[in-house]
Amino acid sequence: MTTFNLILIALIQGVTEFLPVSSSGHLILLPSLSGLADQGQIIDVAAHVGTLLAVILYFRADVRLAFFGTLRLIRGKIDTQGAFLALCLLIATIPVILVGLILKLTGLSDAMRGIAVIGWAMIIFGVFLYWADQNGPIEKTAEKWSLKDALQMGLWQAVALIPGTSRSGITITAGRMLGYTRTDAARLSMLMSIPTIIASAALLGLDVIGTADASDLRDIGIVVAMSFGAALLALTLMMRLLKAVSYTPYVIYRIALGIVLLWIAYT
Repeated sequence: MTTFNLILIALIQGVTEFLPVSSSGHLILLPSLSGLADQGQIIDVAAHVGTLLAVILYFRADVRLAFFGTLRLIRGKIDTQGAFLALCLLIATIPVILVGLILKLTGLSDAMRGIAVIGWAMIIFGVFLYWADQNGPIEKTAEKWSLKDALQMGLWQAVALIPGTSRSGITITAGRMLGYTRTDAARLSMLMSIPTIIASAALLGLDVIGTADASDLRDIGIVVAMSFGAALLALTLMMRLLKAVSYTPYVIYRIALGIVLLWIAYT
């Protein structure tokens, strides 16, 4: 794969991973619409690692809190804010892991990778995001995250396994429906992405263990670095913009892209 292709893939993954526009949908569309060869799972894993490092760096205070909380949780103690945050993240991650395994084992994950599916998901869940953002109450902050809310957001996160849905988009939608502010809904969504990306990368990694060789190290390094930089920039800009604007610009983009995709799919 050429350096240009690697950079393009890394930038798409990095920019779209944390924006509510579906990174998986864009990566599926890239070879379908551009004629480029499919990037393969090794590159997918590298891109996920890059975005994972970006969100860990940006939310490093919360990540540190959850990390030490996880150590207490392992010992059966839920007596600190960090331990409770770790438990909420665990509860929120279980649904997507279970549904993801079912889809992979049944082959349904491959069956849903069509342009029409992505187009409809872009539009339907884009409208859903707009409705939740405009009508959802604003009465909770991330510090008031509960186990019940974590489970509900986790169940919605599993819906994001439909290509085009957007993991961040659907969890932000759920957060706004539950009454979290725009920035706190996004913050919880990003924290939920950490164990989810780790699980996804591990699952993909199992499929490519033993297939990577020395020639792949350069490609992996490029993709990790570029996706990290793009994701960190996109995440920083989105979190700052949310203090002044709504999610409407992302909704407009989703609907416009969805219409184009449906036109391509059905003509």
